Amino acid sequence: QVQLVESGGGLVQPGGSLTLTCTASANIIGIYTMAWYRQAPGKQRELVASITDIGKIDYADSVKGRFTISRDYAKDTMFLQMNSLEPEDTAVYYCGAGLSGSISVWGQGTQVTVRS
Repeated sequence: QVQLVESGGGLVQPGGSLTLTCTASANIIGIYTMAWYRQAPGKQRELVASITDIGKIDYADSVKGRFTISRDYAKDTMFLQMNSLEPEDTAVYYCGAGLSGSISVWGQGTQVTVRS
């Protein structure tokens, strides 16, 4: 069973930056579709960014131009570089992985809080 572990969350001021890291327990980077989701209090979990096995990348409109998803095959790791953070970005961020466009494995989540 593949496991995903997120890290890098924290408290940051508006306009600041954070980098989230997702480390997989198996060599799935480059095989699975990998994605970052987030869930704010009282809201549904939403897709933030995804990268397929062949490198196709998609972003939610709300983060385009501010967030960058990337991966490191050698380290079985995926990243989410978040710049120009806004209070609306406050949420628990989850790493997900799956095949055929369906996320089947989730990490435990990492809290990102953006406030002055």
